[in-house]
Amino acid sequence: MAKITYIEHNGTEHVVEAENGVSVMEAAVRNMVPGIDADCGGACATCHVYVDDSWREKTGKPEAMEESMLDFAAEPKDNSRLSCQIKISDALDGLVVRLPEFQG
Repeated sequence: MAKITYIEHNGTEHVVEAENGVSVMEAAVRNMVPGIDADCGGACATCHVYVDDSWREKTGKPEAMEESMLDFAAEPKDNSRLSCQIKISDALDGLVVRLPEFQG
């Protein structure tokens, strides 16, 4: 299990405990975190997040398919990721992600 902090664009924080093996998106949906639409079923950019710089190395770089999907994200940045592509593990305990104002 890992604690993940989701920060909405307005600064509201949601801290959830997530099981290892689920994605950051799945943990948000299961815990009703607002701001991650997850309308895609894994094929779009409605689960876009900004990974805090201190966590970028541990979450890894997006693969080519994810990078192409991020082209559809609203306001992508260097630290943009699709939360469906980040799998929870003990190494991500304390992960902080920020949510954009709008998805997709």
